[in-house]
Amino acid sequence: MNFLILSVGTRNKIVQYFKRTFDGIGTVIATDASELGPAIYDADRHYIVPPITDSGYIDRILAICREEKIDGVLSLIDPELSLLAENQDAFRATGTTVIGSSHELCETSLDKFRMYRWLVAHGYRCARSWTDREEFYKAAKAGEVTYPVFVKPVKGSASLGIFKAHDEEMTDLLFTREDGMMIQEFLNGQEIGADVYIDMISGEVVSIFTKKKIKMRAGETDKAVSFKDNSLFALIDRFVKEAGYRGQIDIDIFDIGGEYYISEVNPRFGGGYPHAYESGVDHMALILNNLRGRANQRQIGNYREGICMMKYNEVCMKEGLRWT
Repeated sequence: MNFLILSVGTRNKIVQYFKRTFDGIGTVIATDASELGPAIYDADRHYIVPPITDSGYIDRILAICREEKIDGVLSLIDPELSLLAENQDAFRATGTTVIGSSHELCETSLDKFRMYRWLVAHGYRCARSWTDREEFYKAAKAGEVTYPVFVKPVKGSASLGIFKAHDEEMTDLLFTREDGMMIQEFLNGQEIGADVYIDMISGEVVSIFTKKKIKMRAGETDKAVSFKDNSLFALIDRFVKEAGYRGQIDIDIFDIGGEYYISEVNPRFGGGYPHAYESGVDHMALILNNLRGRANQRQIGNYREGICMMKYNEVCMKEGLRWT
């Protein structure tokens, strides 16, 4: 039973957790486009591959799957999720299962405005958003939305290119810096992260871990504390089933005055997942069960509240790497 993790970058903990789960069962293989991606050195074996934009990228990954007899594969970066979903049949032909959601859902999750429209259409609370500046200015003048607001890329990732605008002049400046921008209402409340696993066989939500974010850094959770709320679990369960996600997903949510607002969905392991794992929520084991053809039982909220996660830096030292 061999597993392939793509674009591992600095997600060392994710690779380590998979190795722990697959120990004595099979091997964990990692890829990255750079020898300076430290997480590749935590895998049993690794490959340096072309960037995901390279025309031969998927063929290279499929070749690795055949060579290593890979049973399951997933990616740790947003832009690659749609690519994997789009090529599920080719992976299946090599005997490899893509752990992830459909191409349509990956595209919807990457496109923040498309996700906003889906949430509104299905009756979920969320931050009001605009791609038309004039429509936003009308809403602002009517008092329907107030500054500050966020100006961000419609198809952004890792919180890159997100800025806070405090007036119309700043909004204009930020909006016209590049194409494909949107304006989003500022949600002033407690930010929450949810690590969720949807069984690849049954389609049921089988695990949910929630944490209140205390500190963020570069778009990732740096410090957080675990908590439980059955009403939030029910909301996540309903949302995920209605949308149709599969495998591992990461949801950003806001608690505003006791009401939950869904912000974004990443159909992959999030940077804060180690909090869940170290609290006993082992989604790697759930993936392994699915690869063995076994459906997982529901274990929602099976962890302790009040457990704090605090990230800190580590280093990886290697000699003779190419860095130019």
